[in-house]
Amino acid sequence: MEAILTVTNLTKKFGFLTAVKDLSFTIEKGNVYGILGPNGSGKSTTLGIVLNVVNPSGGRFSWFNGRLTTHQALKKVGAIIERPNFYPYMTAIQNLKLVCKIKEVPNDKIEEKLELVGLLERKNSKFSTYSLGMKQRLAIASALLNDPEILILDEPTNGLDPQGIHQIREIIKKIASQGTTILLASHLLDEVEKVCSHVVILRKGEKLYSGRVEDMLASYGFFELKSDQTEALLDFLEKHASFGTVKHENGLIKVILKEEMDAKTLNQHLFEKGIVLSHLVKRKESLEEQFLTLTNNTQKQA
Repeated sequence: MEAILTVTNLTKKFGFLTAVKDLSFTIEKGNVYGILGPNGSGKSTTLGIVLNVVNPSGGRFSWFNGRLTTHQALKKVGAIIERPNFYPYMTAIQNLKLVCKIKEVPNDKIEEKLELVGLLERKNSKFSTYSLGMKQRLAIASALLNDPEILILDEPTNGLDPQGIHQIREIIKKIASQGTTILLASHLLDEVEKVCSHVVILRKGEKLYSGRVEDMLASYGFFELKSDQTEALLDFLEKHASFGTVKHENGLIKVILKEEMDAKTLNQHLFEKGIVLSHLVKRKESLEEQFLTLTNNTQKQA
């Protein structure tokens, strides 16, 4: 798989503050990557560095396996880093023609990109009449005018209402399905879980995890259990090597799996011990649960 962006030991200091610390990751062609972390975790600073608007204090990055200089590579990149900045009394078409002139690309893709983001019918409306969600969609259309190989978005759904958030996420999925690589920064776990194939998790500028969303923590999921023989069930789970953390809350026992096991096998093991279940459900941990486990473990190790 071709590496579109490679970041190696990247560090950025602002005086005594280290915003990004020894960060390394690779963005491969054809995937949707999320840089996930709370405000102040170094997401925007990282994007600013690779887009050549922030100078790094240390480390390096390269585009397209180092085949192109950063200046050449950025012609193949579409990016929205700040709030859309268009002329309010110009129409969508007029604003995008201006963007084409600045980017030195022809105007022939304007209507195609407006249709992609669902704004073709409002192409002759002034920007000032657009809702916040429509403004953000126009910004995405403008970033796509040069048919970029990678689209970079910083908090693309920030400030939007639920309908606007849904529309932006659907557009991101659509763009990705057409083969464009996407890198988005977000503090929303839900966003990353719904649209990203890969995630880089940051906290205070440091990488906690990098890899596929579905492989995060190599989670085997957990069981939700209930039995009239609660004490015997808890004793069995706590002594069995296949299980990790056991929690007893609201009448239900939740037990984390340390290795693969299906519900039928567990039920059989318990039946042989004379323990009968009245409730047995196997679930996969949500990204939020995995994220909290990961950050808690890292804090304990620090």
